[in-house]
Amino acid sequence: MQVTETLNEGLKRGYAIVVTAAELDEKVNEKLTEARPGIEMKGFRKGKVPMPLLKKQFGQRLMGEAMQETIDGAMSKHFEDSGERPALQPEVKMTNEDWKEGDDVHVEMSYEALPEIPELDLSAISLEKLVVKADDAAIDEALANLAESAQDFEPRKKGSKAKDGDQVVMDFVGKVDGEAFEGGSAEDYPLVLGSSSFIPGFEEQLVGVKAGEEKDVTVNFPEEYQAKHLAGKEAVFSCTIKEVKQPVAAKIDDELAKKFGAEDLAALRTQIGERLEAEYAGAARAVLKRGLLDALDEMVSFDLPPSLVEAEAKQIAHQLWHDEHKDVHGHDHPEIEPTEEHTRLAERRVRLGLLLAELGQKAEVQVTDAEMTQAIMTQARQYPGQERQFFEFVQQNQQMQQQLRAPLFEDKVVDYVFELASVTEKPVSKDDLQKAIEALDDEA
Repeated sequence: MQVTETLNEGLKRGYAIVVTAAELDEKVNEKLTEARPGIEMKGFRKGKVPMPLLKKQFGQRLMGEAMQETIDGAMSKHFEDSGERPALQPEVKMTNEDWKEGDDVHVEMSYEALPEIPELDLSAISLEKLVVKADDAAIDEALANLAESAQDFEPRKKGSKAKDGDQVVMDFVGKVDGEAFEGGSAEDYPLVLGSSSFIPGFEEQLVGVKAGEEKDVTVNFPEEYQAKHLAGKEAVFSCTIKEVKQPVAAKIDDELAKKFGAEDLAALRTQIGERLEAEYAGAARAVLKRGLLDALDEMVSFDLPPSLVEAEAKQIAHQLWHDEHKDVHGHDHPEIEPTEEHTRLAERRVRLGLLLAELGQKAEVQVTDAEMTQAIMTQARQYPGQERQFFEFVQQNQQMQQQLRAPLFEDKVVDYVFELASVTEKPVSKDDLQKAIEALDDEA
């Protein structure tokens, strides 16, 4: 076998591979010899069929396998000897398309090699970790929000008009073509105006009603309404308003605490403080991680595989386009050309991705089966009732597994670098942390 370098330009590589007819013939003979003991043929005992007959019967079928295995072996040996790793699957094509049995096989192999990543002194990295404590003011604010979410309703003054957000207690009878229909009537029904729990257009017509008032509300059922006999039809609801109530926040006391699973108000305050500090820690880690990535990006410079940068730039451009056109959910849109800004961002992502992969490999960072299972279960919760099917889909889909594993691996490598870097804590306010988070969004 002959392997000749035809291209060595930056990270681009090209090789001409010639597999001789003799090598292929030898490979076919090896396969026939290996299979011969189990072959039966009329007129011969098992395992005693002459090789020339075997070759005539099975040789052509085995030739394709022999070609593939020989070329794969040549590629593997090349990467083993050279120490290079391809950025993407090498492109391999046969150049003598008029090949016939007895001819040598000529193959061209081309790929982009992964660059050599320089060694870094990770201990030279200095980072600041923002630390925010949950103070009484933050806990009080969170408690007020909880009380708001657990709101009650109390009657408005007699004669008050209902406002958006108020609760209207009423009796109603709905009719289509003058006939009452099943499910269209209720008594003492509490409806919160603006909750969109009734047919579109219903709640808006009750804004301004008073207790004791009677009002007809006319609406059209949507064309896609689940009850087919009502879909698209006009309905008139005769409403008798019994009460108009205004929303009031629940009292912040032990009873409120029990509603949220705490023993008393003091226990709820403790829980809220712990939750807030966990949220602050998560936000602070995002800021710390960005600081680390910025530091690593400044420390290294190496050639990048053009194909990886191009693919990443296209992905960024495509994602940003969909972010700006949220009404377009499919991919039936004009081709989106990456800008210089997209390419610049892609270069950073590819550079950091290759660097973190190298650091993780050298540190023998592994994503455990338990961590993968947890990640899959977390994703599966987004599909209520279909968790099992999602789990099975991921188990059978290598690409999906990689999509879930990649961020886990990256975070573990980042944690590894944090341990080696010099990280000092800096106490800050919640507002300062919020500004730091907003700055990340602006720079993304």
